[in-house]
Amino acid sequence: MNAKLKELSVEERIKLVEDLWDSIAADQQALPLTSEQKAELDRRLDAFAIDGNWGRTASEVITDIRRRL
Repeated sequence: MNAKLKELSVEERIKLVEDLWDSIAADQQALPLTSEQKAELDRRLDAFAIDGNWGRTASEVITDIRRRL
C-alpha cells in the first residue's frame, strides 16, 4: 500500500474511494458495454416488458440473506 494512503484515516480513505467511484460512474462512456453485456441487458428488458416483474426490494433480499446465515 502506498505510504501516503496509510497516513489517511479510515474515514478519509473511504471518502477517497467514494469520490473515485463517483468520478468513474460520472464518465459512462469510459467503459463501453461489450456485445454480451448489451445482449443480456436487452434480454432483461424484454423479460420485464413481458411480465412487468420489478423483482424484490433490497430489504427483502437482505432479510433472506440474513435468514440463510
